[in-house]
Amino acid sequence: MSGRLEGKVAVVTGAASGIGAATAKTYVDHGARVVLGDIQDEAGKSMAAALGDSTRAIYRHCNVTEEADVQGLVEAAVSEFGQIDVIFNCAGIVGAVGPISTTPAAEWKLTIDIMINGVFYGMKHAARYMKEAGSGSIISMSSTAGVMGGLGPHAYAAAKHAVVGMTKNVAAEMGGYGVRVNCIAPAGMATPMVADVLTGDHHNLDDTIAALAEASPLKDRAGLAQDVANAALWLASEESGYTSGLTLTVDAGTTTGSTAEPPAFAEYAPMVREAGRKGVD
Repeated sequence: MSGRLEGKVAVVTGAASGIGAATAKTYVDHGARVVLGDIQDEAGKSMAAALGDSTRAIYRHCNVTEEADVQGLVEAAVSEFGQIDVIFNCAGIVGAVGPISTTPAAEWKLTIDIMINGVFYGMKHAARYMKEAGSGSIISMSSTAGVMGGLGPHAYAAAKHAVVGMTKNVAAEMGGYGVRVNCIAPAGMATPMVADVLTGDHHNLDDTIAALAEASPLKDRAGLAQDVANAALWLASEESGYTSGLTLTVDAGTTTGSTAEPPAFAEYAPMVREAGRKGVD
């Protein structure tokens, strides 16, 4: 264990599986004590138990659409471990899918409730303690669909754009109190949620990894939950101590326009000039 988070206490929502679980494990491996929150109670309890005894990791039921649940998760960190230094607002879903003209209002509202309001509650209640302490790191999950259009369903894209905006605004407020606020924008990663979308089976990570690797801008390299956990580790640690308001992409260059195929003008040719002229002379 390198101790990059030694002495820190972290809260992670959506911690029972996928990126949240990978991040919780990474935080514990690097010395943090962690409060895991999720609605998947059996998986969450099992995950916490796998991370060590109750002096290292505890699980609490947390539905992020319920402010009291999120507040309770933050307060559990303070009551059980004495402080909160990091929160990773990671809980999320794919949500409402389909054309804007047929998206059911109820599905839209629930998607927004989970992925905007859930992040807001986490920011709000962590900020209360971090502001008083004069330090802390608030990290939230956005997406490449929050940076570009056309990469996710409408409600999902709206929510992830909102996370980017909230991150910038809350960073502007909290910097004067010594609190850093950042978000992570991954591409589609090999997680159970993405596996369900790509293969219809949330357990089928092998085929998901193969499909993502084939489409990746980085040759034969799929994005993994651990890649996002590593980004969340850096943002939680003092190594990013002068970084705030950042949207950190973890996407193999997708948002730069990188693709698996070479870009246009990848081969040398004489420069193209006015009126059909080419070359320097």
